[in-house]
Amino acid sequence: MDTIKFNTTIKCSGCIANVTPHLDKVVGHENWQVDLKNPNKELTIKGNFNKEEIIAAVQKAGYKAEAL
Repeated sequence: MDTIKFNTTIKCSGCIANVTPHLDKVVGHENWQVDLKNPNKELTIKGNFNKEEIIAAVQKAGYKAEAL
């Protein structure tokens, strides 16, 4: 299974709550996670999804994402 990683501006569990419905809609609940301990707040997506759609979902929630 493919993995896509992004640096984000998602900083806390509240931010994750805000972005959850947007990412769940694009990639599904079980296919993503944010590493809040990583200084770059790395978002990992499991699966073969469109990077632009993921970035747009994060932006719609009010955050930024940059593909690695």
